[in-house]
Amino acid sequence: METLAKVLLGVAALVALVGAGLLIAAKLGWSGRLPGTVVVQKGSWTFYAPIGLSIALSLVLTILLNVFLRR
Repeated sequence: METLAKVLLGVAALVALVGAGLLIAAKLGWSGRLPGTVVVQKGSWTFYAPIGLSIALSLVLTILLNVFLRR
């Protein structure tokens, strides 16, 4: 039970850090679009495919998981 509590606290801290980062990014005027975002507009319909963000998140999470979960 203690392990689950530690994991939940870690996840909560990570969510708080991401939220703080998003607030700071909004204050600095970051629009959220990275190079590689595909935007398709047809009339009143718009589709966003954040390919660049997906690749960036994948790289960051891969590095973090490899650093923290290696034994």
